[in-house]
Amino acid sequence: MGKHRAPDADPTDFDAATSALADVTGDYEVDAAHTRIGIRARHAMVTTVRGSFGEFSGTAHLDVADPPASSVQLRIAAASIDTGVPDRDAHLRSADFLDVEAHPEIVFRSTDVEQVDAQTYAVNGDLTIRDTTRPVSVDFTLTGSARDPFGALRVGFEGALAIRRSEWGLTWNTPLDTGGVLVSDRIQIEFDVSAVRVS
Repeated sequence: MGKHRAPDADPTDFDAATSALADVTGDYEVDAAHTRIGIRARHAMVTTVRGSFGEFSGTAHLDVADPPASSVQLRIAAASIDTGVPDRDAHLRSADFLDVEAHPEIVFRSTDVEQVDAQTYAVNGDLTIRDTTRPVSVDFTLTGSARDPFGALRVGFEGALAIRRSEWGLTWNTPLDTGGVLVSDRIQIEFDVSAVRVS
């Protein structure tokens, strides 16, 4: 998946990320305060429900010269899901969906990283939900890198992943009288990541 420059884009926005690539090799920790892990699903076949996870941690090793040597690990507290509706969130935490008491974490571990173009990396890995592990692939786009006012080197990445929740055992649903089901099988997971180099 390439990144195409919009006709009215400021070229320096892209050049800044490209020129910084040589400087970002190292070990990183995800900055949870400046990172969002979101979800989207269709409800009743007509609207999109959005939410996010509020508790997670992650580490990454970035190797610009040898992208396959890079790696990523992310651990999400399943109970931290928040869609803005307490009753819905309680249902999502129940055994009908995430079953957070029995399966408190959602885990992603990369198995391979491939550079697609100057800003895009295909990160292949294993996603574990409810103790079911399946391979997935996420295209992450480098959105930039900078040294913050405290002297820390930061990198930003964006990516999205579409999965069928039934493949991880999340099969609960209710049919609608008009056809279709209450909750879509297809779920989109969105990543807006800020990571800080630690070594």
